[in-house]
Amino acid sequence: MTAPTTGDGGQARAAHRLYDANGNPATDRPWIFRTYAGHSSAAASNELYRKNLAAGQTGLSVAFDLPTQTGYSSDHPLALPEVGKVGVPINTIDDMHQLFEGIPLAEMNTSMTINATAMWLLALYIGVARERGEDVRKLQGTTQNDIIKEYLARGTYIFPPEASLRLIAEMYEFCLDELPKWNASNICSYHLQEAGATPVQELAFALANAIGVLDTIRERGKVPPARFPEIVGRISFFVNSGIRFIEEMCKMRAFVELWDEITQERYGVTDPKQRLFRYGVQVNSLGLTEQQPENNAWRILIEALGVTLSRKARCRALQLPAWNEALSLPRPWDQQWSLRLQQILAYETDLLEYPDIFDGSVVIESKVNELKQQAREEIARIEAMGGIRAAVESGYLKSQLVRSMSERVSRINSGELVIVGVNRWTEGLPSPLLTGEDGGIFKVNEAETRRTLEALAAVKAKRDPQAVAEALADLEDAARTGRNMMEPSIRCALARVTTGEWADTLRRVFGEYRPPTGVEGQRLFVDGGRVAEVRERAEAFVRRTGHRPRIVVGKPGLDGHSNGAEVIAVAARHCGFDVVYSGIRLTPEEIVQSAVEEAADVVGLSILSGSHLDLTRQVLEGLRAAGAGDIPVIVGGIIPKDDHAALRAMGVRHVFTPADFDLADVMRRIMDVVEDQAGVGAR
Repeated sequence: MTAPTTGDGGQARAAHRLYDANGNPATDRPWIFRTYAGHSSAAASNELYRKNLAAGQTGLSVAFDLPTQTGYSSDHPLALPEVGKVGVPINTIDDMHQLFEGIPLAEMNTSMTINATAMWLLALYIGVARERGEDVRKLQGTTQNDIIKEYLARGTYIFPPEASLRLIAEMYEFCLDELPKWNASNICSYHLQEAGATPVQELAFALANAIGVLDTIRERGKVPPARFPEIVGRISFFVNSGIRFIEEMCKMRAFVELWDEITQERYGVTDPKQRLFRYGVQVNSLGLTEQQPENNAWRILIEALGVTLSRKARCRALQLPAWNEALSLPRPWDQQWSLRLQQILAYETDLLEYPDIFDGSVVIESKVNELKQQAREEIARIEAMGGIRAAVESGYLKSQLVRSMSERVSRINSGELVIVGVNRWTEGLPSPLLTGEDGGIFKVNEAETRRTLEALAAVKAKRDPQAVAEALADLEDAARTGRNMMEPSIRCALARVTTGEWADTLRRVFGEYRPPTGVEGQRLFVDGGRVAEVRERAEAFVRRTGHRPRIVVGKPGLDGHSNGAEVIAVAARHCGFDVVYSGIRLTPEEIVQSAVEEAADVVGLSILSGSHLDLTRQVLEGLRAAGAGDIPVIVGGIIPKDDHAALRAMGVRHVFTPADFDLADVMRRIMDVVEDQAGVGAR
């Protein structure tokens, strides 16, 4: 134990404790406690937010539904199956008023997980504050607004990279004076890890992303050079914390040191406060399991330690998934359980009373330096390609993530990567957490969808059509002429323009983007007897039918989580199939057309948004209408067991969930379907 020392006030001070400026023992302030929440309707989400705040949550993290994220109003045909499924639907400023009813905006720290339509949602938020008479300059929070990771991992992009980066830059330029406490974007490496990124890739891709945003803003020349450090100081990050505690904690320390290095050397920022690596966290959801889901509670706790124990790299905001997120959306009780974990960690332990407990560790220092060096090398490769935008457009970053995910899945299948309850110790007692009346999962109330659609129709009926037309014309003019689009967007918000109308206006100007899938050239490292058997059956199928078994892998609806679809596409090609995979956000009609034109032997649908019943029904009906009702359909995704029977009753041959991690077995079962439909045996 370090001997006490005497401070200026004559008090004995222990070197291992924290002290305030007056030499008194102090406790570090806790991070912001958040839960990522939003569902069904603005009214239902508002009720949930107020309950969470009353339970001790200290900030809001708003989850928006997929139509809102991808720029569609709730009454659009593409939107209808998805309304309120994975977040709150926001169509107009009146929905935003409802969402924050009874919550003072100027006193709240609000995080909005929104990207392609981030400018629009911020405009709505500002519009609410203006109509309430609140001081807009006091608004504090974050719009995620990281379009690069959307191209790579999450999939809720709309516009091409150049236009998307312009939208981000204009938000920074607007917020510099109008919303000085607002983070206009949040460099989000969270989804990169969910898509398979290694710690080095998470470091390098996120930092290269931040460099790309800052370089874009600097090159536009709209911010005076003397004020550019203020822009740098508003860059924040949203990161992931996985189960490998030591490595993840070292990754965070590496982030802190690399960001200080980049901001000082590349951008000449001299104020240490403006060089701070400011970050929030959601811990890893990729590792949460459907099997023995109670184990997820311990995974979440361990992952939270990786971003709280090291004071120098401690997050400033934390949101935790719930134990049952591999099964469905969490219920309010599940979110409360995760919130209580944070509160116990912050208030019952002595975590916040000490300086960084890892300083001086040779092991930690060595690992941090290793990660930093490898990240610098990867950033240099991206810079040599022309920067982050070029690395996205070439498909390099996406292909690297698909490769990393394929390698991870291969290691799970081989048993090299142990997942308790999945590939080791798989026998367990039934979970009592799943025995309640609701089966331990959240179900969306369909009545709330009708409520959303009725509210949208009412706003359209009472608004001033001329004001709407003039506001949209002003927005289009700003987009075409290069004017900042924030004030025109706020004007649209105040005129009761809808989310779809705002996005469609910019679609006309900028167009839409379809990035590379990253699947080409990838392979799985799952060789062995069972994979060889499927390959032999595929070759026998060729001899008997004259063509390879052909699978159309389809991602219907607006969900952009593509990991499952990509892994199946890679696995099928590895097993001898011809694979047709056109990426994400396809309409059922497009999938049907592809299946017919490619003469598919099987259609595989990947759906994680909770819309599996509606979307699968549309695909099956489309196949029958096209005279292709004999093409078998399989479905995979986060699908509650209660819905399996309904899908099979529709005609679905197999339903796969995250519990079906054994790719050799999955491909064997798909081959069974193909052979059965073609009337040919394996031998």
